[in-house]
Amino acid sequence: MWKIPIEIEIGLKYTRSRRRKAVGHRDGFLSFISGISMAGIALGVAALIVVLSVMNGFQKEVRDRMLSVLSHIEVTAPNGLAQWEEIADALSKQPNVLGVAPMVSSQGLLSRADSMRGVAIRGVDPQLEGRVSDLPKQFVVGSMNDLKPGQFGVVLGTQLAGTLGVRVGDRVNLLVPEGDLTPAGTMPRMRALVVVGITDSGHYEYDSTLAVLNWKDAAALLRIGDPTGLRIKVDDMQKSPEIAVRLAKVVPQALWVSDWSRSNRNWFAAVQTEKKMMFIILTLIIAVAAFNLVSTLVMTVTDKQADIAILRTMGASAGMVQRIFLVQGLAIGLLGSVLGVLFGLLIAFNIDVIVPFIEGLFKIQFLPRDIYFISQLPSDVRLDDVLTVGLMAFVLSILATLYPSRRAAQVRPAEALRYE
Repeated sequence: MWKIPIEIEIGLKYTRSRRRKAVGHRDGFLSFISGISMAGIALGVAALIVVLSVMNGFQKEVRDRMLSVLSHIEVTAPNGLAQWEEIADALSKQPNVLGVAPMVSSQGLLSRADSMRGVAIRGVDPQLEGRVSDLPKQFVVGSMNDLKPGQFGVVLGTQLAGTLGVRVGDRVNLLVPEGDLTPAGTMPRMRALVVVGITDSGHYEYDSTLAVLNWKDAAALLRIGDPTGLRIKVDDMQKSPEIAVRLAKVVPQALWVSDWSRSNRNWFAAVQTEKKMMFIILTLIIAVAAFNLVSTLVMTVTDKQADIAILRTMGASAGMVQRIFLVQGLAIGLLGSVLGVLFGLLIAFNIDVIVPFIEGLFKIQFLPRDIYFISQLPSDVRLDDVLTVGLMAFVLSILATLYPSRRAAQVRPAEALRYE
C-alpha cells in the first residue's frame, strides 16, 4: 500500500499548525499568517485574471466594431483595378475566403451651410457589400439598396450626420482632391449628393468620418473607370496576415495586398503595451504576497526549531528538513494560486452580472452611455492568460520558500534544544 512520504505529511501539518504560547496552550497566529499569505496570492491572481479578461474584452469589442466597417484584407491598385471581375472570381475560389467585393477609396471634404468636415469616401457595391462587412446591418435610416448608380446618393455615419445637421433627403456638397481646368484656372471638383441613409457602427472614428457611395458614382466623381481595389472577408480574421501573404501570390504583382492588422497596427500596439504594463503592475501584488510567504515560513522555522532538532537527532537529514518546509510553502502557494484562478474565473465569467448589480446597489454608472460608446464591461477569458498567471504565482511561491527552507536545514540540534 502506498504511503505518504514523511516530508509531505509533516509539511502539510505545519501548514495548519499553531504557535505554542505556553505548555498546553496554542494560539492561531501562525495559521492566521499562513491564511493571509494564501489570501494575498489568491487576491493577486484573481485581480490579474479579471483585469486581463476585461482588457481582452475591450480589445475584442473595439476590434469587432472596427472590422464591421473595415475589411479583413484589401487588394488595391493605385490607378484603378482593370478586369476586377476576373481577379475577384479567382480570389473567391481561394481557401478561407468568404466574400469579395469591389471598392473605391478616396478622401474629400463634405460641406453643408457653414459646416465642413473631412471624410473618407468609400464606394461600394450594394449587392456585394454584405459579403465583406456588416455595413448593411448597421443602417439606422434607409438601406443599402438606396445607393443606386447614377443618382449620387450618400450614406453617412450618425456622428457625421449630426455634425453637419443633415437628415435623409438633405443635400450635401462633396469636394474631392481633383481639379478641373477652366479659363479661370484650376477649380476644385465638387458634386452635390443626396443623403439616402444613416448608419451606426458604434465606432466613433468611422461614424464621424465615413461617407459611403455607390462605387460607380465614386468612380465617376474621381474620373476613373474601375474600382481602386477589392475588399475580402475571411473565415478567421486572426489568420488574416497569413492569408494575405498567400493571396498576394494569386493576384498580379502590381497590386498591393494588406490586412486589417497592418492598417491598424498603431492602435493594437498601444493596446498590447497597456496590457503588458497592467500585467507588470498587478504582478507586483502577487510578488508582495509571495514575500509575505517568506516571513510566514521564517516565523514557522523559528517556532519549530525544537521539532527540527528532534527530527535531526532521530536521523533526519538536512535535505529532509528542507523538503518539509518546501512542502509547506508549496502547499500555501499552490492552494492560493488555485483559489485565485477559480475566484478570478468566477468574476470574469459573471462580470456582466456583477457590475450592473453594483451599479444598481450604489446608484452609480461606471461607463455612462452618453460618454462612452462601450457602456458595459466586456470580458474575454483566454486560457493562455489564465495559465500564465497561475504558473507565475506558483513559481513566485517556489522562489519564496527557498530561503526559509534552507534556513531550517541549517538549524543545529544542540543549540535548538539548549533552552527547551
